[in-house]
Amino acid sequence: MSDHVNNLRNRTDPFSDFFNIQIDQLAEGYAKIFMRIAKNHLNFYEVAHGGAIFSLADQAFALASNSHGVTAVAIQMNIHYHRPSKLGEVLEAEARQIHFGKRIAVYQIDVKNRENNKLIASCQGMVYHKDG
Repeated sequence: MSDHVNNLRNRTDPFSDFFNIQIDQLAEGYAKIFMRIAKNHLNFYEVAHGGAIFSLADQAFALASNSHGVTAVAIQMNIHYHRPSKLGEVLEAEARQIHFGKRIAVYQIDVKNRENNKLIASCQGMVYHKDG
């Protein structure tokens, strides 16, 4: 594991702590994280709020895109919701780098139910490398 990845793994992140997001795997250009859907993640239909799902995907995106030791800031991210998630389910977000240029990088992020591997949401994000 590179120094950049180790430094990223050991950073304190209050937002991840608030959502109880845990890192499963982290490598350059790649992140897999997870969280259990809690009551405060639910909307008024008692399914996971889209914002909670997006936050999980965005955190995987942030980890993967900042794993090279170059400051990466999001300039675009879209999400498609495929199915709901309920209280107690564990969601896993996996971010994979699909393009890494001098100034721009693109990532594919999939959010799945960890137990049955069903796709909950799919995303694509783009970052700008400030230090590139």
